[in-house]
Amino acid sequence: MSRLLCLVRRMLFAAGLSLLCGAAHAQTAPARPDKAAARAEAGPIVVQDALGRSVTLPRAAQRVVLAQARHLPVLALLHPDPVSILVGWSDEFKTSFSSDYQEYLKVFPAIADVAVVGRHTADTFSLEKSLALRPDLIVLTASFAGILPGQDPDTSPLIRSFQAADVPVVVVDFFIDPLKNTVPSLKALGQAIGRQEQTESLIRFYQERMQRVAERIATLDEKSKPPVFVHAHAGTTDCCNSPGTGTFNNMISYAGGHNIGADAIRNATGRLSLEYITSRNPKVYVATGTGAKERLGTGLTIGSGASLADARASLRRVLAANRLTGLAAIRTGNAHGIWHAFNDSPLHVIFIEALASWLHPELFKDVSPQASLDEVNERFLTVPMKGVYMVDLPPAENGKP
Repeated sequence: MSRLLCLVRRMLFAAGLSLLCGAAHAQTAPARPDKAAARAEAGPIVVQDALGRSVTLPRAAQRVVLAQARHLPVLALLHPDPVSILVGWSDEFKTSFSSDYQEYLKVFPAIADVAVVGRHTADTFSLEKSLALRPDLIVLTASFAGILPGQDPDTSPLIRSFQAADVPVVVVDFFIDPLKNTVPSLKALGQAIGRQEQTESLIRFYQERMQRVAERIATLDEKSKPPVFVHAHAGTTDCCNSPGTGTFNNMISYAGGHNIGADAIRNATGRLSLEYITSRNPKVYVATGTGAKERLGTGLTIGSGASLADARASLRRVLAANRLTGLAAIRTGNAHGIWHAFNDSPLHVIFIEALASWLHPELFKDVSPQASLDEVNERFLTVPMKGVYMVDLPPAENGKP
């Protein structure tokens, strides 16, 4: 650990010398602040992150490193120009979310110059590259930092290294326990970047819709919760990836369904056989995908830039390739597709609304997930989510979808 501290100190000294010589990166001017951001400039900001850690920043962060670039859309929900405060990230937004990256590139050309500090995994993350960017905030998750449930966060070597360099670290969670940690994660991130007012507005939007779903399914007993099969990353692997316990399972339960994957898979994700799926006869089938270009040949065409016709055609292709067309859910018009990345974002509320409406159409006939997404685009996003993010198939004709 002492060798690591020495390395950190040498890097900080070198960065400071480079700044004095005028060779440091120019800091991008911040986007227009809200009133709370202006107040934040007057003194230190103290936030409590998803792990309950108290983190102090001298002022609103203007040089942010995202350990996982998948959180850029979360940052974009809170900040009108998230790229202006982003100095480093992983490479996954360019790869797994390539269509979304191109849309951001059109609006924020500077995104092409954001430094890559690793891939989206902890073993590829470069502490040295991150510190060289002179960040004033690191955003990461507990799993990325190597923190197990119940473990003291300060035992994480990664967090301790940034602490030794006096760089604040905020831990967020929209994936492991999103129903519990989404609101505290948003509050911490919004305060840290000086965007409290927009953050509170987003939280109200989120909580109102989550409460509406909870109230409507509150009277359902277990027998009234239809079995559902969520086919994760459908078509990109052999049949059939499924959520087990954890993230998607919690959302399925929240929406009033029973996840057949949780009965057979003890981990967060796993694989179900065709025989098992058929024997459970799910009443609702939901395929997920990100629509990344390299997967369009076999997976679900969905998300940024996707058309309704292409999304439906890809869903039919996935069902046929995986021999799922005989399921009752497909024959009765309960086959659907949805954007997988809703699961690691506050916008999992859209996934929950969609699933609730597919599971219990009589209870949610006045609820439109697409209207909720439209409102998100209008109220919170500078780069709107344009494309098809949810798709349905009509009832089968002659036994074929």
